[in-house]
Parts: sequence; C-alpha cells; structure tokens
Amino acid sequence: MSGVEVITLGCRLNTYESEVMRAEAEKAGLNNAVLVNTCAVTGEAVRQARSAIRRARRENPHARIIVTGCAAQTEKETFAEMPEVDAVLGNEEKLKSASYRALPDFGVSAEEKLRVNDIMSVRATAPQMIKHIDGHVRAFIQVQNGCDHRCTFCVIPYGRGNSRSVPMGAVVDQARKLTENGYREVVLTGVDATSYGADLPGEPTLGYLAKTLLKQVPEILRLRLSSIDSIEADRHLLDLIADEPRFMPHLHLSLQHGDDMILKRMKRRHMRSDAIRFCRDVRALRPDIAFGADMIAGFPTETEEMFENAASLAEECGLSSLHVFPYSPRPGTPAARMPQLDRSVIKERAARLRQRAEVLRSAHMDGMVDSHQTILVENNGFAHTDNFTLVAAPQLAPRTLAQVVITGHNGNHLEMKCLAAQAA
Repeated sequence: MSGVEVITLGCRLNTYESEVMRAEAEKAGLNNAVLVNTCAVTGEAVRQARSAIRRARRENPHARIIVTGCAAQTEKETFAEMPEVDAVLGNEEKLKSASYRALPDFGVSAEEKLRVNDIMSVRATAPQMIKHIDGHVRAFIQVQNGCDHRCTFCVIPYGRGNSRSVPMGAVVDQARKLTENGYREVVLTGVDATSYGADLPGEPTLGYLAKTLLKQVPEILRLRLSSIDSIEADRHLLDLIADEPRFMPHLHLSLQHGDDMILKRMKRRHMRSDAIRFCRDVRALRPDIAFGADMIAGFPTETEEMFENAASLAEECGLSSLHVFPYSPRPGTPAARMPQLDRSVIKERAARLRQRAEVLRSAHMDGMVDSHQTILVENNGFAHTDNFTLVAAPQLAPRTLAQVVITGHNGNHLEMKCLAAQAA
C-alpha cells in the first residue's frame, strides 16, 4: 500500500481525531502505514481493536501499523506486545506530526514501541483544523476532551484525561471551514460535552457555545450534539431547543440506568426522577423532540427488580432508541471489584432490554407515518430526519436535503415519498 490508511473504532470524537491524525501523519511524511484509532469503553471494544490490528497486518503485510486511541492509552503494554504492532502512540501524541516523524524502526522491542505519556498531565486541548470528515455527510467538531467525573464502571477518564475545552473562537473557525467545504450539518462532540467551558475564561456553557456558533456561522443548516449528560444541561441549551429551528430535535442522553441504588453505585450524578423530569420538561418545549440513551445491563449487584427499573425508565422517558451495553468489567475501575453477575445473566438482560428498545423504536416510527419531514441523505442510501430517525433514500444523492412524507416503516427504518429535493 501507499499513503496513510486510518481505521477508526468507537465514538464520534475518534472519528474527528482520525482526520487530524491523517493530516499530521501525512505532514510528517509518513507513508505505507495503517493507523488504528482504538476504543476502550468495553472489554469487547478492546477485543475488536486487537482483531482489527491482526486483520490490518494480514491485508498489509509490509505496512507499518501504529496503534493509538483510548485502548492504547489505558492498555499500552497489551498492544506493544502484539507482534503485528510497530508503534503505540498515546491520545495526546497521536495528534502531533512530530510523533510520526519520531517513530521507531521495524523490529524494535515492546518498550521501544511505546510513545504514551501521562494523559492526566495534559491541561489543554489544542485547537485542530480539518477540512472534511472522510466518509461522512455530517461534520463532527471536537469542542471538549476528557472527563472530571469518575463513574465506577468507566475507564475513559484514564484514556482521555481530565476535562478541557476548545476555545469558542477555534470552534467557530472550524465550523466555517467545514461549511465552506459543503457540510450542511454539524455535530458538536466531546467526551463529556456538557462540561464544556468550565476551564475557559468566563466559563461559557455548551448551550452558549451552540448559540454563538449558529449566530456566527449562518451557513450551518442543522446543528446536533453527540451526547449529553442531562443533569448538566444549561438554560442556553434549553433556549435553543425551544426557539431555534436549526437546532435539531434529538438528544442522546447518558442515562446508564434507571434504578436509584444502581445509579449511586455507578457514581452517577442524577437519579431516576431527574431523567424523567428532564425528558418531560424538554418535550414541553419541543414536542417533536426524540430521545436516545445509553443503558448498561447487568451492572454488579443488579437484581431483577433493579433491572426492571432500568427497562421501565426507557418507557417513562419516552425514548425512541437505546444503545444497550452489556456490563463489562474494566480493569482498575471500582465496579470491577464489586460482586459480579454471571455473564449469562448479563447477556440475557441485555437481550431483553434490546427487545424493549425495538418496541419503543417501532412505536416511535408508527407516530411518524404520514408526517412531513426534512431529511439529509448519507453516503449509504439512507438518511436521517431532524429527530434522527433513519429513512431509506436510495434514489437520492448523498448530501441532498429533501422534503418528504413518511409512508411507512419496516421496524428498522422509515419509508418515504420525496416531495422536493435540494442537491448539495
């Protein structure tokens, strides 16, 4: 092979950073290389990273394979010991061209492969500028990195460090660049995005940043947030939800569970009633809004009654989608030392929670039949409505904005009839 290939695993923030990595590696003159940007959110994510590395070596026997990302940061020795790997870079090092100029030669020891510094020593997130997001119609912009919270199940702060924000001016400049290159929809992303601004002068909030962005860059036609912690939602964000049509009516919530005792053991900062109240209040401001959420099944000490509280929360909040994680103990986290459930119980509860999610998704799509919607077409023959519901759109070109009427659904996606279309 020639050039630089990037394999991205995990979150939208990784997707954004992969474009930075590609640009910095090319700037450094790297060639014939595969960069693997890993995820560490679950044990399965780490397994998938190792599998992707082995596959990359089989497909590119003579390329240099460089592993980075959260799993490389938290389990650096694991990847350095893999014979397929030529170098391991930390989450801070992966964004600097100097890291790619200083790579070791082939055949070095596991210790010499490592270029991973203490992520907790990083105090700022340097603004990055990219021109496009490879393979994506929607543009992701990093506004924040790291996390100051220590949920008992989560290893990500040890992969990302403490919370730090990108200055508003840099976010505005990045948005301008991306809209100049044809992007109509922008997604603000971070590890803990709703903590945005606490480390900046004046302590601007995520909602204030979003307001400023829409004012300063009118070319943004659609603005989304990747994921939020509802307990941190600020008044500016609620104003946008209520009054700004360019702010899309969809929020993905980091709920994780619906039982108060489990939420305490997770060291979350909200209770069940907080989640229900937030969804009720926001829906009153924007009746057409849809909510998705992350939910963990089989957390240590979870009883059947506790599990049912999690499952019923999805219904009480009126969620339209669920991202279900079977609990996976992460080494070094407090939850890994708690009394564990049998893996078969965890898998069974995750399956039941996904079944509940399918029912909720189908009901949500039932309610959209015969409605008029605006969609943005992706690269794969599908599109998303304003409230982020998937629509089949094989006859429309990528990046097309279209007005459609929803004619039905198959349980997984909506069917539509196009009324008018505006190509990119």
